[in-house]
Amino acid sequence: MAFPVDLRRCQVLGLAGTAFLAAGGETAGALPVRELLSPSSAGAALGLVGVYFGVVLLIAAWALIGRLLRGPRPPEPRALLLVLAVWAVPLLLAPPLFSRDVYSYLAQGAMVDARMDVYAHGPSMMGGPLADEVSPVWQHTAAPYGPVFLAVASALSGLTSGQLPAGLMGMRLIALLGVALMAAALPRLARHSGADPSAALWLGALNPLVLLHLVAGAHNDAMMLGLMGLGLVAALGRRPVLGVVLVTLAALVKAPAALALAAIVVLQIRAGRSPARAVLTTAAASAATTVVMTAVAGTGYGWIGALNTPVSPHNWALTSLLGRVTEALLERLGSDLAPLAVPAWHALGIALTCAALLVIWVRLRLRPVYALGLSLAAVAAFGPAIRPWYALWGLFLIAAAAPSASVRHRVAAVTAVLALSVLPSGGPADVGQLVLAVSGGVLAVVVLWQAHQAARGQVLERTA
Repeated sequence: MAFPVDLRRCQVLGLAGTAFLAAGGETAGALPVRELLSPSSAGAALGLVGVYFGVVLLIAAWALIGRLLRGPRPPEPRALLLVLAVWAVPLLLAPPLFSRDVYSYLAQGAMVDARMDVYAHGPSMMGGPLADEVSPVWQHTAAPYGPVFLAVASALSGLTSGQLPAGLMGMRLIALLGVALMAAALPRLARHSGADPSAALWLGALNPLVLLHLVAGAHNDAMMLGLMGLGLVAALGRRPVLGVVLVTLAALVKAPAALALAAIVVLQIRAGRSPARAVLTTAAASAATTVVMTAVAGTGYGWIGALNTPVSPHNWALTSLLGRVTEALLERLGSDLAPLAVPAWHALGIALTCAALLVIWVRLRLRPVYALGLSLAAVAAFGPAIRPWYALWGLFLIAAAAPSASVRHRVAAVTAVLALSVLPSGGPADVGQLVLAVSGGVLAVVVLWQAHQAARGQVLERTA
C-alpha cells in the first residue's frame, strides 16, 4: 500500500525539518566565538542530533515532492514557491549553519567601509571583535570576492555600524534575495529550454543544499546565481546587452559566473548575429560594467590578483585529496618532488576542466543553458577547492535545462549525499560528533518509518 502523499503533508514535514535545524543550530551551529559550546557538552550534542534529525526530515519532504511531480497532478510552480517560503522561515532567525564564511563577509565589508585594502590584507589587519569571528585559516587571507559583493558588504557594514546580530541578519536577507531571484529565473529558463518549470523549481530552488547553505549559511553564491539566472533570462529574451550586464555583475560577486558570458555569445550567434559582432558586443558591455562597478565600489582592481587566493590545506576537492596522498607517498619514499605533488594535481585539474569545456561546447553542441550548467559542474568538480554549496553552481542550471527526468534524479541523489556532508558548526568532525550526527539521521528515519506504517494501517482500515 502506497504512503499517502500530498503537497500539504510535504510542506509540513519540510517545515518540521527546518525547525529542528534552526533549534539545533542554537547550540551546535557556527555560533559567535563568545557563544560557542564545547563539542562534548550536552547542549552541543543535543543540538547536533537535532540538526541531522531535521536535515533527514527535509530531504524526505523534498524527495516526496519529487514523487508528486511524477504523478497525475503535479504541483504548479506557484505552489512550490509557497513551499520554499514556508521551509525558509525557521532558518531566517537561526544562527549561521554549516560554515563561518558569513563572518568573513562581514569583516571584509567592515574593512572596505574603513578604506582598508581587502585584496592586500586579511581580517587580522583590522582586528577587533568582528575579525575574531573569522576562521583562523582565513584570518590572513585576502578577499577572493569581486567589487560588487564587497560594495554590498560595505554598505551593510555602514547600515549596521558593525553590529554582529544586525550584520548576520542583513547577510541572510541578501542571500534570501538571491534565492528569490533564482526561483524567479528557474521557470523562465526551463520554458526556454523545453523543460518542466515545476521540476526545475524542485531541483534548483527547493533543493536542500539551497536551504542549508544559501539560506542557513548565508553564502554569497546565492547573489551570484540569482544575478546570473536573470542575465540568462534576459539574453534568452533577446536582450543580450542587459544579459551581459547582469552576468558581469554576477561574476563581480564570484568569478565562476563569468562562464555565462560564453553562453550569451552562443545565444546571440544562434539568433543570427555574426560571431565577431556577438563577441565584441559581449566584451564591450562586460568591460564597461566592470569598469563602472569597480569605480563605484572603490576597491580597485586587486580582485583580479585575488583570484589566486590560496585554498585551505585541508580542502577535500578531488585534486587536493589526490595531491596530498601523492605528497605523502613521495615523502615516505624520500623524494624531493613531494612539494610539487599538490600543484601538479591542481594543474591537472585545470587541464581536465578545459578539456571538459571543449567537449561540452564544441563536440556535444548542447543547449546553451544546459551546457553552461555542465561547465560549472566541471569547474567545481575538478577545481582546487570544493564545498557542498559549490555544487549549486552547475545544479541550478542543470535543474533548469535537464533534458530528461533521469538526469534530474541522478543529480538529486548527489544532492542528498552532499546535504549530509558538513557539520552545522562548519568545522571538522571527530568520531564522537559523527556518531551523534548519524544518530540524529537514524532517529529521523525511524520516525518516518513509524509514520509510514501508521498511515498505511489507517488506509487498510478504511478499505477493509
